[in-house]
Amino acid sequence: MENTSFVFSSVLTLDPFVIPPGGKYPIFFFGIAIYFFGISCNLTLLSLIILKRNLHKPMYFILFSLPFNDLIGITAMLPKVLSDIVTETQTVYYPLCVLQAFLLHMYGGGVLFILAAMSFDRYVAICMPLRYSSVMTPRVVVSLISLVWGLDLILIVSLFSLQSQLPKCKSVIMNVFCDNPSLLKLTCGNTTINNIIGLFNTAVMQAFSVSVQVFSYVKILITCVVSRKSETKMKAVNTCVAQLVILLIFEFASTFTILSHRFKTVSADLQKIMGMLIFLVPPLLNPIVYGLYTTEIRNTLLKVFKNSRVFSQTVQSF
Repeated sequence: MENTSFVFSSVLTLDPFVIPPGGKYPIFFFGIAIYFFGISCNLTLLSLIILKRNLHKPMYFILFSLPFNDLIGITAMLPKVLSDIVTETQTVYYPLCVLQAFLLHMYGGGVLFILAAMSFDRYVAICMPLRYSSVMTPRVVVSLISLVWGLDLILIVSLFSLQSQLPKCKSVIMNVFCDNPSLLKLTCGNTTINNIIGLFNTAVMQAFSVSVQVFSYVKILITCVVSRKSETKMKAVNTCVAQLVILLIFEFASTFTILSHRFKTVSADLQKIMGMLIFLVPPLLNPIVYGLYTTEIRNTLLKVFKNSRVFSQTVQSF
């Protein structure tokens, strides 16, 4: 009964940044600018895929999950952190803390599974172009997207279900946002099983995603080397480079975060900033990377801007 009371009434304290005098408002407005830039870029990509018929293809239906997932990641983390900086409250209700942690972990797993699905789509398109339409049917695309979100949900729910059953005896989150490791530190029970399940889930996500992508890109590379068609090679470059860059961005941010917590010489504030990179860098760069490397998206966006400009000039002439 005590544990239930804790869950629904406890207020947790977050460990704040050490901000110099006069620094909180510049940081707040800079963070707001970053947030709205990320939101605008990802919503633009989502809108293009929804509204433009030339993007109604299996590749872009699968890609749709990526900016949607990025919106979850950046929204679950940044507004709360910025609010705490400007109000100096540094508190959060336990249920909201769990919700934030759940969404952030869903985002992390989602990135890996979505990139795996996208690499498989590119493998079929480049290595089996004549069979692409028969393989990537609407039913297969829906099944792939369902597998991405379903598998991610199962793994994260299993992780948080175990965590919720542990007794809580602390009320300080040693971070500026909530995540599963921080929640586990609130417990006064044995967390061995939770740590094992957490490592297992992480290994499954990484192994599944990396193995699918390595298989897909190795096959694509072989096809490009063997093929004499420059069109095939350009198609591979335009679509696969974007996905590889996005994967490297996510893995680089993740590795930086993990390493920052392994060295005692790294300050606590720097560790917190490194932890935020996972939820900031990919959502900011992913839409830009796809806009630069994917010809069809880039041309569609340029066409939209051109039509908007012509429409604006027409209206002004009247």
